[in-house]
Amino acid sequence: MPELIQRRDLDFLLHEWLRIETLSRYPRYSGQDRASYDDVIDAATVLAEEQFLPHAAKLDANEPHFDGERVHLIPEVKAALDAYIDGGFLGTAFASEHGGLQLPYTIFQAVSALFTAANIGTAGYLFLTGAAANLLAAHGSPEQRQRYMRPMIEGRWFGTMCLSEPQAGSSLGDIKTRAKPLPDGGYAISGNKMWISGGEHDLSENIVHHVLARIDGAPAGVKGISLFIVPKYRVNADGSLGAKNGVRLMGLNHKMGYRGTTNTALSFGEQGDCVGELVGAPGQGLACMFHMMNEARIGVGLSAVALASAGYRYSLDYAKTRLQGRPASNKNPEAKPVAIIEHSDVRRMLLQQKAYVEGGLALCLYCARLVDEELANPDEQVRADAHLLLDILTPIAKAWPSEFCLEANKLAIQVLGGYGYTRDYPVERLYRDNRLNPIHEGTNGIQGLDLLGRKVLMQNGAALKLLLGRIQASIASARASGDAALTEYADALANAIDAATRTTMTLGAAAAQGKLDLFLANAHLYLEMMGHTVIAWLWLQQAELATKALPSASAADQDYYQGKRWACRYFIRHELPKALRQAELLATLDDTTLNLPIAAL
Repeated sequence: MPELIQRRDLDFLLHEWLRIETLSRYPRYSGQDRASYDDVIDAATVLAEEQFLPHAAKLDANEPHFDGERVHLIPEVKAALDAYIDGGFLGTAFASEHGGLQLPYTIFQAVSALFTAANIGTAGYLFLTGAAANLLAAHGSPEQRQRYMRPMIEGRWFGTMCLSEPQAGSSLGDIKTRAKPLPDGGYAISGNKMWISGGEHDLSENIVHHVLARIDGAPAGVKGISLFIVPKYRVNADGSLGAKNGVRLMGLNHKMGYRGTTNTALSFGEQGDCVGELVGAPGQGLACMFHMMNEARIGVGLSAVALASAGYRYSLDYAKTRLQGRPASNKNPEAKPVAIIEHSDVRRMLLQQKAYVEGGLALCLYCARLVDEELANPDEQVRADAHLLLDILTPIAKAWPSEFCLEANKLAIQVLGGYGYTRDYPVERLYRDNRLNPIHEGTNGIQGLDLLGRKVLMQNGAALKLLLGRIQASIASARASGDAALTEYADALANAIDAATRTTMTLGAAAAQGKLDLFLANAHLYLEMMGHTVIAWLWLQQAELATKALPSASAADQDYYQGKRWACRYFIRHELPKALRQAELLATLDDTTLNLPIAAL
């Protein structure tokens, strides 16, 4: 395999664009510098290539199986996880007081992308555990953080989140899992959960399940949902493990891709008592769980980018070495075949992949930088702005990469042609792995409803106004550069912003008139429109930086920076116009899908 995520691009995004080393001005990250960040990324690169990548295809071909008593996985999985844990990567972004390295979340996300690109099936256990531990860092009691979070950060215990149920799916207000108060302050948990990733295995000493349930007597709907810690094995007062806790594996779900991470149906309290501990206040379960969910959503977007990057880099390498055909202008049948990258349609597919992958990576790392600002910046207004921007960008960061980076994986298969459709090459596996990302942690349709129905209109549009203000500032900067190409791109983005603003006002007026179903009927289109607009903004920033760097760049960097300018040109000219068409359609308040008679289907 070639370089799965281009290190030069990580360096550009982290250091030239996000200027990540400036975080060392904040007390939380004091004493850190570029060298320390680069050392962590270097170590992660080696570990991902040596311990995760080699068994990715084997794990896909030999998915976990359940013999009725225990789940079996190939031994390479645990060996890789142990190496990751021994390297301290699980605690990368956690505070030192909890046993972590206290590095920026942005660095953790960059590292996570490397492991995901190498082997998402194995890496999935780690990222679930990190998110589960982070939930307790935010909402757990001091005792819960000591008893449950610390062993997860140390890698001795793994974690999950248990939201969905067989009958409810994404409609969390309809969950039926019960929590009955016990005299000692605990709760007896009973019910069934479905689609629980990492729900059963022997990879760790214990599994800490975060379970949504309804306390007896709680109101119907989401307001009656609470959050509970439900470990696989009960935990004694001294932190040692006790008896099994009544969590039973009912079966494994067999997936199209992402096969290495067990996906389970679990029952609670069906065979023996199952005891849970309340996290936070009763009725605040969704608010607590969404701390983990929102982190996971950014992680989903990053996973989609990483898998697409691996496919892009492989298809790029293949296209440079695969000889086939001749240029259309060469009519000599005896002429030597050329590398397929010489054909314009292959270059189109590669450039399209590059635009999606590097645009998506910029979006996810930008969101990670916002997490660092909200967490560590001493300026209260900066923290508040970071929170608002995260609110509005999170559904985009989850959905846009999982849609368009999946498209990039499809293009990687197309570049290889028939070979790409076989298991002799990794691109078909990468596509199958990536196909889960538009579904889990809230489908892309749900992300559209969240963006338009909640995030855009909240606080009288404060988050949208802040985002548009940031985009307008980038447009002004590009126009002031004096570069004709950047001015063209800035003008195109300005037109898209104007169209998005007018469309949002039209939709908002429909909502104000009580036409909520019509307002949300095409939320998925609104999400795509805003996603393309945001990615165009990030490409404009990258192109402006590349333009400034070109005059003094080395020969190798000349090619790299020109690549940024070409990718920006492609995205602005070929992709951004799609947002304008979507804005036009949205502004008509089209009711095609809303009023479609079911019988017509």
